[in-house]
Amino acid sequence: MQTVRVATFDGPGSSPTMREVSKPEVPPKAALIRIAACGVCGTDLHILKGHWPKPLPWPFTLGHELAGVVEEIGDELAEDFMGQPLEVGSKVMLPPLMPCGSCYYCVHYPETANKCLTPVYYGRYLGFEKPPHLWGGWAEMVYVDLGELPGTKVYKLPDDMPLALASLSEPLTSCIRAFDRAQRAGFFRVGDTVVIQGSGPIGVLAVAAAQEMGAGRVIVVGAPEKPRLALCRRFGAEATVSLEDHETPESRIEAVRGMTAPFGADLVMDCSGHPSAGPEGIEMLRDGGTYVEMGQFTDAGAIETNWHRICTKDLNVLGSWAFTANDIAKGIAMLDRARDRYPWSEMQTRFPFTEEGIGEAVQSALDMRSVKSTIVPAPDLADG
Repeated sequence: MQTVRVATFDGPGSSPTMREVSKPEVPPKAALIRIAACGVCGTDLHILKGHWPKPLPWPFTLGHELAGVVEEIGDELAEDFMGQPLEVGSKVMLPPLMPCGSCYYCVHYPETANKCLTPVYYGRYLGFEKPPHLWGGWAEMVYVDLGELPGTKVYKLPDDMPLALASLSEPLTSCIRAFDRAQRAGFFRVGDTVVIQGSGPIGVLAVAAAQEMGAGRVIVVGAPEKPRLALCRRFGAEATVSLEDHETPESRIEAVRGMTAPFGADLVMDCSGHPSAGPEGIEMLRDGGTYVEMGQFTDAGAIETNWHRICTKDLNVLGSWAFTANDIAKGIAMLDRARDRYPWSEMQTRFPFTEEGIGEAVQSALDMRSVKSTIVPAPDLADG
């Protein structure tokens, strides 16, 4: 194959266009990864809605929740970030954003290296203007070059992990880090009652992460009933509160407070990205409880707040955004360990790697007809 098919978008609101780009030569510290599966993330949807806060180098290829197989590899790229051997045929995943490892934050505050001053995007979302233009996972292949961008990270996957499952490792890692930060701060303990705001892909994964990390009870607030809330219960949520049945914040708060009487939830995590989630979630907490915000990362929509309640309710509010390089291995390990405990495949709706398929994947995610739209360029690899 001398060319590689990639799906590109010309800007917000545009439809996918299938293009062919040159297949690059692979330098000593580089690799070509054949994509087996790649999810549609909320970040992708925000970008396509025009919500991204910085200029983007349109046209380009989206998709960063990817898993695939090493197709070609340079002779100096012998190990992944965790020291595991890499070779042609190795199953791998690539996180989209990684700390550079050398700026002030990376050196002095490694636990918050996700706030790196000069982050590396394997997808070159900040402007990569030379070939091979293999930017994102909605493509047959992705190209990485650790010589050109040494902060790039590659993670080897267990040999027997299905690659469709592995494409969930990046979003699951974000959930793990949020709970891990709360645990290290002493705000999330074994047996705690957790409320998840949002029943999308992150919400479903947060249900699994909460249980794996010790939650006693998990309640989800979201919509629609099918497929999302029903799947949350399949993943172990004790109860769900439907936005369709409880249309006002007051009704939802009353429902959750009734389930967590007499005091309220120990921890509420926003996985919805909805502007009103914070003020609403705070009222679901017990006094002294913890609110974890991981759903707000763009300036989309006006935010009406009553944040003075943070003080009057004596709350611990913990922001959590993305992850550091050391967190990724935790995501892979948890996904591997819990692969048979949850119906992971039921949250993934697969779409073919065509213009029509990608367009339908995006629209299905926007319409909430799917939980995790997953584009599958290589169906023969996705389950292997």
